[in-house]
Amino acid sequence: MPKELSIEEIYDKCLIDGIIIPQNEVEIDKIESMIKIAEQTLESGKLVFKNKLWSPGYNLYYDVLHILVDAFLRFEKIKSNNHQCLFAYLCIKHPELELDWNFFEKIRTKRNGINYYGTPVNEKDWKDVEIQFNLYIAVLKNEIIKKIESNN
Repeated sequence: MPKELSIEEIYDKCLIDGIIIPQNEVEIDKIESMIKIAEQTLESGKLVFKNKLWSPGYNLYYDVLHILVDAFLRFEKIKSNNHQCLFAYLCIKHPELELDWNFFEKIRTKRNGINYYGTPVNEKDWKDVEIQFNLYIAVLKNEIIKKIESNN
């Protein structure tokens, strides 16, 4: 079994491998569009959960969080197609947000299990992370809105 890397090792590897990509500008229009997409995806997730469809709902909430992290980091002119690198960058560079790296790893590996290994999510799996998902979504959305307002 491969050795688990620390957040610092993952972050360093992402930088060395060029997976964290600097951008030339902050595209406020794109960030605003991403917020709208995240809001719509969140509403879809809520509807899916009403029907007790745990795996698709989990995926939708994960997508919301991923979109918001991506949008947040675009203010720093940072982009990555690798979710783990985005989450590592966020946690390393923004400790003031008090976001837990282990939570990001937990939901990322669970989501990968759904998408790549056919591992379903059940109601207990969802209930174990629901509050933290909602909290992180709210924190990131609020921070993004503050940044948008300060750029206008």
